Amino acid sequence: MRISGLLSRSGRQLPGVTGPARVDRRAEALVRRVGHGDVAVFDQVDLDRRTADALVAAGVAGVVNAAPSISGRFPNLGPEILISAGVVLVDGVGAEALRIKDGSRLRLHEGRVYVGDTEVAHGTEQTANSIADLMIEARSGLSAQLEAFSANTIEFLRHERALIIDRVGVPDVEVPIRGRQVLVVAAGYNHTADLAALRHFIREYRPVLIGVEAGAGALRAAGHRPHLIVGDPCQVETDTLKSADEVVVPAQPDGFAPGLERIQDLGIGAVTFPAVSNPEDLALLLAEAHGAELVITVGFQATLHEFLDRGRSGSNPSTFLTRLRLGGKLVDGHAAAALYRSRVSAGAVLLMVLAAVAAVVVALLVSDVGAVLLSDTWHDVVSWVKGWG
Repeated sequence: MRISGLLSRSGRQLPGVTGPARVDRRAEALVRRVGHGDVAVFDQVDLDRRTADALVAAGVAGVVNAAPSISGRFPNLGPEILISAGVVLVDGVGAEALRIKDGSRLRLHEGRVYVGDTEVAHGTEQTANSIADLMIEARSGLSAQLEAFSANTIEFLRHERALIIDRVGVPDVEVPIRGRQVLVVAAGYNHTADLAALRHFIREYRPVLIGVEAGAGALRAAGHRPHLIVGDPCQVETDTLKSADEVVVPAQPDGFAPGLERIQDLGIGAVTFPAVSNPEDLALLLAEAHGAELVITVGFQATLHEFLDRGRSGSNPSTFLTRLRLGGKLVDGHAAAALYRSRVSAGAVLLMVLAAVAAVVVALLVSDVGAVLLSDTWHDVVSWVKGWG
């Protein structure tokens, strides 16, 4: 009786979502190694959009966050993206989740985390309704975040005013940029679709293509070769690095550049860019300082909520001031694609050409000149045929 009961229980499909655990305290490091069907386990207060996009792109089945995914400080976008993509999100489970063995089989059900039949952690399983309620509450904290942002911007400007105002520290590059249009691609929200929408623009105007870390891989995947790559070389595949004309490696103010050794081992030409800004901002400053006529961005944050998202909080002053530096030269890629998109289809153009040709033929047929021309042509054809006979 007991044996049959055990067999019955082992054959029953347990409820919830299952998958191998991938555990790391830092979500930024974890997204580099998660794959389809995995359950990501990390500790991040206020899950940001960039991390959520990376998790969805990797195809994770579930997410276990040791911290609250929405703390209420401001309306961060990450949880909503996960839920919309059908990813199960269990958050606020506490630090015990980080003790889960990497690779163990997890099951998530009703806010509880199981390894086999053993519950190892529990928190809150978020839904579309719960996220909507939390976002309403979080919007009340937006004014406080804006005040903190203003103070951070002033502090950042004190340290980086030479770079932002006078372009001091911007490295020289061999790729000619002055007077040309520049397309800067980062692996952000909807970057693949926006890049595809700009394919005709790229073919016609041949802009300088700058890939920011994984954005360089996106350019290659779309059939383009990046002229410049900006960012940590460790975040870029070797073939993509070798395809570029030059690599710009961000460096710390003391000159140390993480990832420079890899570039040197590969024998690729590279320069360093000492600054505390993020790679996206450095790419924009590089294009502006070298005289770009127009800078189009793909995969960059564009809305207020994205701008205040936690994942970029450390770089927000840099992001804000960089955009002020570029001013009217800066154009969002989605807007550029919408403006460039042809409003007349190829089929309509072909139909217009055929209609014009038909009108010319009809005009010739009904005119005296057309009749004489047609008669002479017919006699020539008959004579040519008789000659062959």
